[in-house]
Amino acid sequence: MVAVNVVVLAGRLSDEPEVKVMPSGDQVTRFRLHVPEAGKRVLPLPVSAWDRLARKGCERLVRGDAVLVRGHLVTRFFRDGGGGRSVTEVVATEVRKLESEGEK
Repeated sequence: MVAVNVVVLAGRLSDEPEVKVMPSGDQVTRFRLHVPEAGKRVLPLPVSAWDRLARKGCERLVRGDAVLVRGHLVTRFFRDGGGGRSVTEVVATEVRKLESEGEK
C-alpha cells in the first residue's frame, strides 16, 4: 500500500506569524490558518514553515492575509503534567498569498 500525506489548504491567517530560531540554527515561522468548513464553522489549523520557506516565503505575511498552503500533516506526542497530549499541524512546503496588497 502506498502512503500519501499531502495537504492543500486555502484560508486566512488568524494572527501574526511568529518567527523563531531554533537551537540548531534552523528558522521556523508558525501561524494559525483559519479554513472554512461546511456551514459557518471555521477550522483553525496550526502551520509551520521551516528554513528557506520560513525566511523567504513567509516574511511578508500578516494577520488576515488569504493564503494557499501546500504541505503534509505531522502529529507530535508529548507529556504534559500527568498525561500526554498530541498536536497535529501542517508542515508547509509552499505558502502563497492569494491576493495582492490592494485587494484586501
